[in-house]
Amino acid sequence: MTKKFIAGGCSFTFGHELSDDQQGRVPSKKTWAYGLKPIDHQYICVASPGSGNSGIARRVFDAVSSDPDVGCVVVMWSFLSRYDWAMPRHRDLEKTRWASLSPWDTETGSQEAFKSLSASSEQQEQWKIRDEMFKETGVRDFANAIYKYAANQYHETYLGWKSIIWLQNILEKKQIPYMFTLADNTLFYDQLKEHKNQDGFMTALHNEIDFTKWFSFGERMMGFNQWAMMEEYPRGTTHPLDEAHQDAVKLMLPTFNKLIGGQK
Repeated sequence: MTKKFIAGGCSFTFGHELSDDQQGRVPSKKTWAYGLKPIDHQYICVASPGSGNSGIARRVFDAVSSDPDVGCVVVMWSFLSRYDWAMPRHRDLEKTRWASLSPWDTETGSQEAFKSLSASSEQQEQWKIRDEMFKETGVRDFANAIYKYAANQYHETYLGWKSIIWLQNILEKKQIPYMFTLADNTLFYDQLKEHKNQDGFMTALHNEIDFTKWFSFGERMMGFNQWAMMEEYPRGTTHPLDEAHQDAVKLMLPTFNKLIGGQK
């Protein structure tokens, strides 16, 4: 059987705004993840645009649990402030019980997001459809409440690290080689302050993460997005474009080959 190469993440792994982007219908083959794919593996992208870290972990878990022929896994963990929530009404209308929430899904955030997509009438039209779906399923009202009353960096960091450790331990148990990296380093740092220094509990949780299985784009666990901006790569509306992904592959290959066993 052909081994599967599983890629998890958000839009930075799915490939939004890349040259072969088909308006989100299928994953791009111009991404950093596809560039790492071993020649003898089948590429399975379970990344979902807008996904938070608990959603990323859930999708990768589903992929490796339902297929006995997984050869290796790569994950680009996403931003804080995104939540993954099971909502029955959402399932009825969108064929999945899971709604991915971000600040853009609030009333004010949605208006700002729509304006930010002004360069693409097609993207704005897609956003309007999504916006109406979230209103109808109750996600909009729920997001308004979450981000007004409950969302905070401490809790979001805890959820992110817990998701990382959960997936890390599953992959280790299944003896599936993997490499983790970041889209954005706010998962570990607020400016120069490490989140693990908030209290003893967070330090202990942080210590459970196996950083020997990670690739960092620079100091302080720099993420792909920060690196691409620092190096002034061309960008679309909100994402690095093809050139950044191509050069990211070159940087990541030595670590990938070391962790995956030199399969590429």
